Amino acid sequence: MSIARVRGIELAYEVSGAGSPIVLLHGFPFNRTLWREQVEALSDRHRVITVDLRGHGETTATRDPATMEAMAGDVAALLDELHITRVALGGLSMGGYVALDFYRLFPERVAALVLADTRAQADTDEARLAREETATRALGEGMHTIAGAMLPKLLAPATHAERPEIVARVREMILNTDPQGAASALRGMAVRRDQTELLGEINCPTLILVGSLDQITPPADAERMHRGIRNSRLEVIAGAGHVSNLERPLEFNRALENFLREAEA
Repeated sequence: MSIARVRGIELAYEVSGAGSPIVLLHGFPFNRTLWREQVEALSDRHRVITVDLRGHGETTATRDPATMEAMAGDVAALLDELHITRVALGGLSMGGYVALDFYRLFPERVAALVLADTRAQADTDEARLAREETATRALGEGMHTIAGAMLPKLLAPATHAERPEIVARVREMILNTDPQGAASALRGMAVRRDQTELLGEINCPTLILVGSLDQITPPADAERMHRGIRNSRLEVIAGAGHVSNLERPLEFNRALENFLREAEA
């Protein structure tokens, strides 16, 4: 693990492998270890950079809302520190929100885009209210309450029934998230912009992945992005929920590796 001091925070990250760079951004309320299986699969051909986003893992938490734009700026500053100009950029869930904002701000720095279990549209008023309620609970009651509420929605029923090690791993990531970091991220997600119009401006190779049983950002959201992004590819991961890269890593990695190989051809 390395630390970059950028934009007033300490940003934790890891670099594995060698080759063309790819940055992977985790969802809420996880950390860079979400991508362990993808790092193993990709590091023989790629320089894989995984980041703890603002307020998560070992990266500094701030009291102000951790907006998607701020997180995208953090990633850009890290790439500057690493002297990397252009990358393939992937994000899952909240990481996908950050990836979209990164593309909006720095399109010339994105060679290829991977959007997993995420959506382009902004929160509804109801969703914003729910995020504020969750932020208040995180600060007042801690992350055990958040883990209990989130876990049933994050993973497919078969994962809960048959793969306790995955459930435990997701729970551990949630419990290890700083409550202040979680609250700030929730408030940042609540005010994120609607990126629907941006989809038509994306002109780099784009892969969209979604678990067939994703309750949080269901396949309909992925299909909407697929329709909006010219020449994008959509892969539905059968039997996976919202954390499709953990629940079905072989299928996820196969789709990701094939996409990156073709994008670089």
